[in-house]
Amino acid sequence: MKITNWILSLVFVLFAVVQLNDPDPLKWIILYGGVAGISIMAAMGRYHRYLLLAAMSVCLIWIITLLPDIADWVQRGMPSIVGSMKAETPYVELAREFFGVVVCGGALAWHWFSGKRRRLI
Repeated sequence: MKITNWILSLVFVLFAVVQLNDPDPLKWIILYGGVAGISIMAAMGRYHRYLLLAAMSVCLIWIITLLPDIADWVQRGMPSIVGSMKAETPYVELAREFFGVVVCGGALAWHWFSGKRRRLI
């Protein structure tokens, strides 16, 4: 479990670093950095219930705000969002953002359930 948490922390730090050249880097660096920080704390055996709940709530609200854009992308037949690194259309960027937040939410949910076995603080 400890190794998985350290790997997650490294992956999310790298995700945050890659966002430095993004048009809106601050929110992504905060999100990915926050998940990296939670992963580091988990690797050290510190599971904070309220911090996890707050972070999962942010992800859930963010996902809900992106749902209309995902619905638009699906209605368009789910065109490729990985064809080029530059987002030529708005739905490409919004679909990528949606999946980025889903990945963060998934990691946080994993921390929540693995922390439940240990006892959340």
